[in-house]
Amino acid sequence: MSQVQEAPLQTIAGSKGIVPVPKVNARDLPYEAFLRDYVTTNRPVVIQNAAPEWGALQKWTPEYFKDHFGSQTVEVTYGVKEQLGKVMDGVLASTAEKPGPYLHKVIIHQHMPVLLADLSPENTYAFPMRYCSPLMPKRFHRPDGYLKLLIGGVGGKFPLMHYDSDNAHAIITEIYGDKEFVLFAPEDTPYVYPHKNSPGTSQIDDLDHVDLTRFPDFPKATQYRVIIGPGECMFVPSRWWHSARVVTTSVSVCTNMIHSTNWAGFVDISCESANGRTSAAQFAKRAYLNMAGWLMGIAESVQRKFPRSSLARHLSYLSPATPGARRLNYLKSSLQIDAS
Repeated sequence: MSQVQEAPLQTIAGSKGIVPVPKVNARDLPYEAFLRDYVTTNRPVVIQNAAPEWGALQKWTPEYFKDHFGSQTVEVTYGVKEQLGKVMDGVLASTAEKPGPYLHKVIIHQHMPVLLADLSPENTYAFPMRYCSPLMPKRFHRPDGYLKLLIGGVGGKFPLMHYDSDNAHAIITEIYGDKEFVLFAPEDTPYVYPHKNSPGTSQIDDLDHVDLTRFPDFPKATQYRVIIGPGECMFVPSRWWHSARVVTTSVSVCTNMIHSTNWAGFVDISCESANGRTSAAQFAKRAYLNMAGWLMGIAESVQRKFPRSSLARHLSYLSPATPGARRLNYLKSSLQIDAS
């Protein structure tokens, strides 16, 4: 049985109330229990000591990035590019009154792959699941789970309260400093005022000073608030609204995940039509994704029921059900390359 701790929370002015986000130590939360108790039920949780062997926990600071990557130009936020050294200067100078930049557009595999060695072995709970499947359309085949680097100074925050695209889950692993998360459940969507033309982003841009004349129903929403520190990871379930604020200068990484239980939502979002009409191409895309999901489900079911069978090992290529199955596939691929 998982040993759950309740994190201390504070109430946002005007909101309905608070529900504690549980904190569970990784030693008390086997991966199967994480899937059963949180992923399948779409409930948030903070996992402690999720990646204790990561070199990043000993190395990554704003000064480290300035010293080693200061001359590299990166995309910081929407439409803003800057040398990383200058970004880190802004992060270190950031205050609650004058927040500095919040870096959130660096995809590590694409932009800074040398950092991957510091994130090994893999954080089991951040396994991207169906993003790893070769059955995914090319645009969505992301075995890295869109692994992002996030860095901000005191008072910095992600620019939008939102839920993640693709109907995906997210895991944010804190490496340095402290970060505060505020979440709202999917059923409170009407009370956080989504943009009409961008239903995954909220019109509310300052949760500490909500304009109740513009957003009168916001007090009906229930908040979930928690602060995470180094070695802790925040599981944000699909369609959960969330915002993050830096408490002390913060470095973290974020990964997205698609599981069988949020697949139907992924299909719906992927096949949305701007004008509300379904074209032949969209119909074909939906049919393909439904078939792919069915095949992935069979592959995952065989792996769960007969984990030691040769059939399970072969089917794990279609949709690895565990991080271990994916590592085995990579190992087999490496052996085949070496043999050739």
